[in-house]
Amino acid sequence: MVALARTVGGLEELDDRVKARRQPGAGELTLAPMDITNDDAMAHLCRSIFDRWGRLDLWVHAAIHAAPMSPAQFLDVKDWDKSLAINLRATGTLIPLVEPLLRLAPAPAAMFLDDPRGGEMYFGAYGATKAAQIALARSWQKEAAKVGPRVLIETPAPMPTATRARFFPGEDRSPLADPRIEAARLVDLI
Repeated sequence: MVALARTVGGLEELDDRVKARRQPGAGELTLAPMDITNDDAMAHLCRSIFDRWGRLDLWVHAAIHAAPMSPAQFLDVKDWDKSLAINLRATGTLIPLVEPLLRLAPAPAAMFLDDPRGGEMYFGAYGATKAAQIALARSWQKEAAKVGPRVLIETPAPMPTATRARFFPGEDRSPLADPRIEAARLVDLI
């Protein structure tokens, strides 16, 4: 399993959690601290995956830039550009890099996590670029329906994440889904 993130700290925390739950005989987690918007790094990562394992069985695309909420007329250009780069351009770059690796697997799947906030008040940059990302994934899903890989687009239940806390400060988090239970539900769909 390969985990990719911009920071080493988050990856190391994930690695610690995986090690604590790893079943005997399970493989190791490979940590890849890199920027998803760096095309050369993504191409190198995909080549490294091919060289080491010869294929990719599953790709879960969870990278997102959640720009601060603001009225559309006050959209910050830096956040807009970052939203486009991470939420849309990186997805469009990764699909052609990852798809050949998935085709080499016996039962390949790609999963995208939807958050249908496009068109909602104050979600301009995030909502628009997330909606565009999912539109791209839906196109790929239809194109790959007969030839593979299986492309899944799922909307996770609201969970008490740091991103959600930024969007909804002060929200009562008690009715939100437990991330472990929601993760298990998503894994079962694969």
